[in-house]
Amino acid sequence: MAKEKQPFEAFSETAERTVEQNMEKARGVMENYFSFLQNIWGSNDLIEKMKTYTARNISASADCVHKLSQAKDFQEAFQIQSEFMQKQFNSFSEQAKSLGEVYTKVATEASKPFRMST
Repeated sequence: MAKEKQPFEAFSETAERTVEQNMEKARGVMENYFSFLQNIWGSNDLIEKMKTYTARNISASADCVHKLSQAKDFQEAFQIQSEFMQKQFNSFSEQAKSLGEVYTKVATEASKPFRMST
């Protein structure tokens, strides 16, 4: 008789396929979105930071799903998920602070009166 797959084994195969298929889609959507923003706002530090952070967050999510797909049981999956959430919370805090600083700088520069050199 064929051995039936454990729930985590079935999840592993499905998760790996899904992540691979959706990572390329996510990157494409991200590039389109930031191209749109660059057309509106031009290229600046804020958009570059947003692109960097978005790419990092997508990568971190993919890594988490990969680790989850390797989990042997619920306890290990829960530990992986808990660690991911803590890392992302810390990362989000740092990213929000950094984006706030860059936004303030960009907004300040944009509000300066235009001066022509004579």
